[in-house]
Amino acid sequence: MDTGPETPIADMSFEDALRALETVVRRLESGDVPLDESIALYERGEALRKACQKRLDAAQERIEKIVQGADGAPTGTAAFDAAG
Repeated sequence: MDTGPETPIADMSFEDALRALETVVRRLESGDVPLDESIALYERGEALRKACQKRLDAAQERIEKIVQGADGAPTGTAAFDAAG
C-alpha cells in the first residue's frame, strides 16, 4: 500500500502506519529536510504515532478480555505485558 504523505492515516493498516512513521523518523534524523518540511513531517509523525498507539491500546484491550484455560474455555482476564 502507498503510505505517502497524501495517504489518510485512517486508511492505513497498523503495519503501514508504523512503516510510514519509521520513514518520517529516518527523514527527520537525516537532517537534510528544510525547516518547513521538517515541521510538516513532525506533525505527520505525531499523527501516525497516535494512530499506532490507539490501535495497540485496542489490541491490548481485546487480549485482556479473554484468557483461555487449558480446555480452551475463557477463564477470565489478564493484563497484556507488551515487554514480554
